[in-house]
Amino acid sequence: MKVVLDTNVLVSALLSPFGPPARVLDLALSGDVTLAYDDRIMAEYRAVLTRPRFGFNQEDVAALLAFVRDEGQATVAANWPRSMPDDDDVAFVEVAASAEATLITGNTRHFPPDVANPVAVMTPAEFMALRQWVQ
Repeated sequence: MKVVLDTNVLVSALLSPFGPPARVLDLALSGDVTLAYDDRIMAEYRAVLTRPRFGFNQEDVAALLAFVRDEGQATVAANWPRSMPDDDDVAFVEVAASAEATLITGNTRHFPPDVANPVAVMTPAEFMALRQWVQ
């Protein structure tokens, strides 16, 4: 299964290693899901995860970004035909649509169904609950 992780999911996973965002990241690290990304997403991950205010270990961040690059699915995304509530989120929905991936975000309001359709958009908790039913 392919997923696109909104940056807020990675931040939450690193801040709280036992919550649903961290469990989703664990699925990616174990190879149970594949992370789809493009250069815009990688640039945002890098910019946000290296902010001093989070205090993340920079070697750990570099290793995580290398993992995404090396083990994830680089995706050439088609332009999204509809306006998004936040222009910074366009890359995430474009990559999810192009990779036929589920978009996982802590901000589902940024991806309303009438704008994100046909992309499946879920919170980390919703995704983990769905995985329990599917397995």
